[in-house]
Amino acid sequence: MSATLIPPHVRLANEIARQFAHRPPADAATAIANHIRAVWDPRMKKALLDAVDAGNDELSPIAVLAAEQLRPVAK
Repeated sequence: MSATLIPPHVRLANEIARQFAHRPPADAATAIANHIRAVWDPRMKKALLDAVDAGNDELSPIAVLAAEQLRPVAK
Protein backbone atom coordinates (compact mmCIF):
# COMPACT_ATOMS: atom_id res chain seq x y z
CA MET A 1 0.00 0.00 0.00
CA SER A 2 1.46 3.33 -1.05
CA ALA A 3 0.34 6.63 0.42
CA THR A 4 1.11 9.98 -1.09
CA LEU A 5 2.56 12.24 1.53
CA ILE A 6 1.51 15.84 1.23
CA PRO A 7 4.22 18.22 2.45
CA PRO A 8 3.27 20.07 5.65
CA HIS A 9 3.31 23.52 4.04
CA VAL A 10 0.91 22.33 1.32
CA ARG A 11 -1.38 20.57 3.78
CA LEU A 12 -1.50 23.58 6.11
CA ALA A 13 -2.10 26.09 3.31
CA ASN A 14 -4.98 23.94 2.06
CA GLU A 15 -6.44 23.61 5.56
CA ILE A 16 -6.35 27.37 6.03
CA ALA A 17 -7.89 27.86 2.58
CA ARG A 18 -10.78 25.58 3.55
CA GLN A 19 -11.49 27.83 6.55
CA PHE A 20 -11.96 30.78 4.20
CA ALA A 21 -13.91 28.97 1.46
CA HIS A 22 -17.06 30.95 2.29
CA ARG A 23 -15.37 34.23 1.31
CA PRO A 24 -14.79 35.59 -2.19
CA PRO A 25 -11.48 34.21 -3.56
CA ALA A 26 -9.60 37.52 -3.51
CA ASP A 27 -10.66 38.27 0.08
CA ALA A 28 -9.86 34.72 1.19
CA ALA A 29 -6.42 34.85 -0.43
CA THR A 30 -5.60 38.14 1.30
CA ALA A 31 -6.71 36.81 4.70
CA ILE A 32 -4.70 33.62 4.21
CA ALA A 33 -1.62 35.54 3.08
CA ASN A 34 -1.89 37.80 6.14
CA HIS A 35 -2.10 34.78 8.41
CA ILE A 36 0.86 33.05 6.76
CA ARG A 37 2.90 36.26 6.81
CA ALA A 38 2.25 36.72 10.55
CA VAL A 39 2.51 33.15 11.80
CA TRP A 40 4.59 30.92 9.52
CA ASP A 41 8.31 30.42 9.80
CA PRO A 42 10.25 31.90 6.84
CA ARG A 43 11.33 28.39 5.78
CA MET A 44 7.70 27.30 5.50
CA LYS A 45 6.84 30.40 3.45
CA LYS A 46 9.74 29.66 1.10
CA ALA A 47 8.68 26.02 0.80
CA LEU A 48 5.14 27.13 -0.08
CA LEU A 49 6.41 29.50 -2.77
CA ASP A 50 8.70 26.78 -4.10
CA ALA A 51 5.69 24.45 -4.32
CA VAL A 52 3.77 27.08 -6.28
CA ASP A 53 6.74 27.62 -8.61
CA ALA A 54 6.99 23.86 -9.15
CA GLY A 55 3.31 23.73 -10.15
CA ASN A 56 2.29 21.55 -7.19
CA ASP A 57 -1.18 20.37 -8.16
CA GLU A 58 -2.05 19.47 -4.55
CA LEU A 59 -2.36 23.15 -3.60
CA SER A 60 -5.84 24.62 -3.69
CA PRO A 61 -6.30 27.54 -6.10
CA ILE A 62 -6.99 29.88 -3.17
CA ALA A 63 -3.78 28.77 -1.44
CA VAL A 64 -1.89 29.55 -4.65
CA LEU A 65 -3.44 33.03 -4.80
CA ALA A 66 -2.46 33.59 -1.18
CA ALA A 67 1.09 32.40 -1.78
CA GLU A 68 1.47 34.80 -4.70
CA GLN A 69 0.69 37.65 -2.30
CA LEU A 70 3.68 36.61 -0.18
CA ARG A 71 6.17 37.37 -2.94
CA PRO A 72 8.32 40.47 -2.45
CA VAL A 73 7.22 43.42 -4.52
CA ALA A 74 9.80 44.42 -7.14
CA LYS A 75 10.84 48.05 -6.90
